Amino acid sequence: MWLPLLGLLLLGAPGRGAGQEGDERRPTPCEVCKYLSLELQETLVQSGRSKEVLEPGQAVDSGKRKRRIQYNTSETRLAEALETVCERFLHYNVHAERPGSLRYAKGQSQTMNTLKNLVNKGVKVDLGIPLELWDEPSVEVTQLKQQCETMLEEFEAVLEDWYFHHQETALGAFLCEGHVLAAGERGCLSEVWTGRKGDEGAQEEEEEETMKQPSPLARHADRDPGEL
Repeated sequence: MWLPLLGLLLLGAPGRGAGQEGDERRPTPCEVCKYLSLELQETLVQSGRSKEVLEPGQAVDSGKRKRRIQYNTSETRLAEALETVCERFLHYNVHAERPGSLRYAKGQSQTMNTLKNLVNKGVKVDLGIPLELWDEPSVEVTQLKQQCETMLEEFEAVLEDWYFHHQETALGAFLCEGHVLAAGERGCLSEVWTGRKGDEGAQEEEEEETMKQPSPLARHADRDPGEL
């Protein structure tokens, strides 16, 4: 069993330390924009259910109360979503067994699931890091989050324009195709995860997708468990 295990580790070991290579690579702008759009759209769908009404208080000049503002159409809702959207990337793992942008997904990968099952059966598995750190965000996922923050800062005005004036257009199309990516950089937007029998979490990801507005990006969804 040990030799097959070595092959498995070479194919999908989770690089945790800076400078550790293996299957790690830098996320592309297409991948960053794709998942930024998906996560921001999902965040806004969730907060859009709120019936809260904001009352800014009295106007200093007239003493009259300002008009009441529906939270789900307010600037506050957008600001709160933008503040937390990149943190959601830390729930992703690297699924090295998947192609292209589909390597980024929430949940545990086939490779990591196999390794943990071996540990539970008493097999010694040495990845060079303590077992309790196996589920920490990898270097690659951390880079994904950092690039999300950079892209968010650069295109915040574009996102505000979409939120207030163009929500009839899918966010991925408006942001990624309309502003971020050149024509030859958009290949990952059409990559779709169709799921595979036995994948844990596929049903959960499918349910998440039904919450999102129809778009080429939303069809990607069926993300299942995994890391590496």
